[in-house]
Amino acid sequence: MTTFQLPQLFAAPKPIIGMLHIPPLPGAPQFGGDVAAIRDHVLRDADALSAGGVHGLMLENFGDTPFYPDSAPPHTIAHMTSLAMEVRRESNLPLGINVLRNDGRSALAIAHAVGAQFIRVNVLCGARVTDQGIIQGIAHDLLRDRAALGAQHIRIFADVNVKHSAALAPRSLSDEVADTLLRGGGDALIVSGTATGTATDLAEIQQARAAAHGAPVLVGSGVSAESIGSMAQHADGFIVGTAVKRDGIVSNPIDSARVAALLDGLS
Repeated sequence: MTTFQLPQLFAAPKPIIGMLHIPPLPGAPQFGGDVAAIRDHVLRDADALSAGGVHGLMLENFGDTPFYPDSAPPHTIAHMTSLAMEVRRESNLPLGINVLRNDGRSALAIAHAVGAQFIRVNVLCGARVTDQGIIQGIAHDLLRDRAALGAQHIRIFADVNVKHSAALAPRSLSDEVADTLLRGGGDALIVSGTATGTATDLAEIQQARAAAHGAPVLVGSGVSAESIGSMAQHADGFIVGTAVKRDGIVSNPIDSARVAALLDGLS
């Protein structure tokens, strides 16, 4: 069983990790044609999250819909690496990488190249039915990549019952948690609602935490200034995006006042 705990990375007992949602990158259907504008958008959001008081950041190619189910193309990885390096230059906060939909191997490569501290993997173990089709777990490759790079310090935050997906067959959350940690090598778990911005079921948080036997469990969606206080009794950390955007709209820029309100709710 993992001995990793979130305060080893973050300067808070129950850290809040703010999402850096990258606008559509070159090659994506909705790319706007201006790479500099993408960089400016990401860095403004990073500044606003930092000013609001978050404890970590996570960079994600959120705008690249529809996502590749597994390996993202080289140009996407190149642009994400460049953006991650820019964020690292501007911020001392711990940085995570998520390459959607499930390219954890590229996320690890980016993290290793830029000195990021963690990655997010949507399907580390098993298989899920998603809008990209059936996505297979990648633990067997990812853990070998991490060992080959000598990068065990880069922590794997793995989703269980990940949003925008369904199980191929009925299976208990406890079994999924056990496999993700014990057989898949995840360092921390993420429990989320059914879609981006939707509330996470409190019962699922409790079930995951009971099955995790001390491994960290983070809430991955739907956190608000009103709910974070009660959720903090059952979760070890939070990943926030929609709730800290202007007017609570996911496509809007970060609103540092909403970030501060979320931090106030936690305290």
